[in-house]
Amino acid sequence: MHSPVVVTHDADARIMILREFDCDDWTLRFHTDARSPKAAVIGDGSPMAALFYDPEEKVQIRVRGTGRIETQTGLAEEAWSESSNFARRCYLGAPPGEMRAEPSSGLPDWAEGIQPTDEQLVPAREHFAVLLVKVEEVDWYWLSNEGHRRALIGRDTASWITP
Repeated sequence: MHSPVVVTHDADARIMILREFDCDDWTLRFHTDARSPKAAVIGDGSPMAALFYDPEEKVQIRVRGTGRIETQTGLAEEAWSESSNFARRCYLGAPPGEMRAEPSSGLPDWAEGIQPTDEQLVPAREHFAVLLVKVEEVDWYWLSNEGHRRALIGRDTASWITP
C-alpha cells in the first residue's frame, strides 16, 4: 500500500509514493513538483482522495480528505534533506506536463544518468513540494469469498456498513 492512486478534486488521478502517514494527525505525506498542475489545483485546501489496495490481504482503503501544498516550510525542508540525490534530481527538469518534440525525461543533458552533487541540486530545491492530505474519512473494504466486509472510519467514529 506504498503507492496509492491519488485524486484531486478535478478528478485527475495518478499513482504517487506515500512517504509517511502521521497516525496522530491523520495526515498522508507525498512529494511532488511545485510546478505541477496538481500543485496548482490543490493549493492550500482542496478536497482530495487516495485509493490503496493490498492484493494479498484483499483490502481496499479509500481515503478522503483535504490537501495542501507546502514548499518553504520546515517540513518541506526536512523532507528535501532526507531525500536522496537521485530523488532530488527529478526536480532539476522541465516543469511536469511541458510539451516535447520527442520523448524526454525533461532533465538537463548533463544530469541524465548521473547522481548529481549537492551543489548541482541547489536550483532543484525551489521546485520541490510536500503534498499533505489531512484524512477526514477512511472507507475500509475487505474482499472475501465468504462475504465482503466494509467499515466507514472517522477520527472519532467508526461503523460497519453494507459493502
